[in-house]
Amino acid sequence: MCLAIPMKISQLDADRMATVDVLGVTRKVALDLTPQAQVGDYVLVHAGFAIEVVDEQYANETIELIKQFPELAGEDLAA
Repeated sequence: MCLAIPMKISQLDADRMATVDVLGVTRKVALDLTPQAQVGDYVLVHAGFAIEVVDEQYANETIELIKQFPELAGEDLAA
């Protein structure tokens, strides 16, 4: 199963890459599919790409579900 995880953008880089964070885990992701994304936005991340900008409520609800089923998110988010 593949999941898109909602992550918050904490930093934008000049090359359309961004640093994103969820539950203390940070990653670099490409913003090629979400050029409108800005610092503070939540994006769904899949395979190293931000694939959609989502609202904070949706992101928080999804993160709460992930916390209930950490095995779905893998080792990095299981804490």
